[in-house]
Amino acid sequence: MDFLQFSVYIILIAFICEYIDSTLGMGYGTTLTPLLLLMGYQPLQIVPAVLLSELLTGLSAGFLHHKAKNVNLKFGTKAFKIAMVMAGCSVFGTLIAVLVALRISSFILKLYIGILVLSMGVFILVTLNKTFKFSWKKITSLGLLAAFNKGISGGGYGPLVTSGQILSGVNSKNAIGITSLAEGLTCLVGVITYLVFTNHTIQWVLAPSLIVGALASVPFSALTVRRLKTHRLKLAVGIGTLILGLITLAKII
Repeated sequence: MDFLQFSVYIILIAFICEYIDSTLGMGYGTTLTPLLLLMGYQPLQIVPAVLLSELLTGLSAGFLHHKAKNVNLKFGTKAFKIAMVMAGCSVFGTLIAVLVALRISSFILKLYIGILVLSMGVFILVTLNKTFKFSWKKITSLGLLAAFNKGISGGGYGPLVTSGQILSGVNSKNAIGITSLAEGLTCLVGVITYLVFTNHTIQWVLAPSLIVGALASVPFSALTVRRLKTHRLKLAVGIGTLILGLITLAKII
């Protein structure tokens, strides 16, 4: 397979993964990273490129979800404040994650994330017709926990943040738009960290294809979310979270 064909193949994979991510608020890094590893790429080629593409698509998806009126992300709105709290927690969550990662085995960490995501998926489905009271304490705790997961494993952010917001009383469409913006800003921290600590030796061979494919899917995601009914979207988020939790645990076993 020549370079052009392989690039088109990666663009297609990135398109599909990002469409799912921007529509349900989860799944891009969680599904894309293992696929690229199976294709023979090295972690240092994959993770920075995935973070860079998520940075661009997260900000773009947040903007388009705002334009499609799935969420109001104007400066000063509650949704904007939630996104900023989530993004702000990324720094502290990542620092805590590094300290913990040095003391706990990768098996325990993966098992923890798998059980956590699976549990949230089950809880969303069980409480599908219930509503929850919004709380800033819940949102802050959620942001720290999600950033902790991202710092340890490179994944587990979207499923936790999207489902967690819903369980904290945030409308499902708002939760997806907020997650896109917050994850984009969180990935900015990740990209900067890689640039600082790798002395600019990162191989960006995957970045162009991932960015093109991922960005191309964002407008379709915004339109899909706009047309879906909130109840069905909440159901889809619950099922998506449940599946990702099962896949994570299956990989460990």
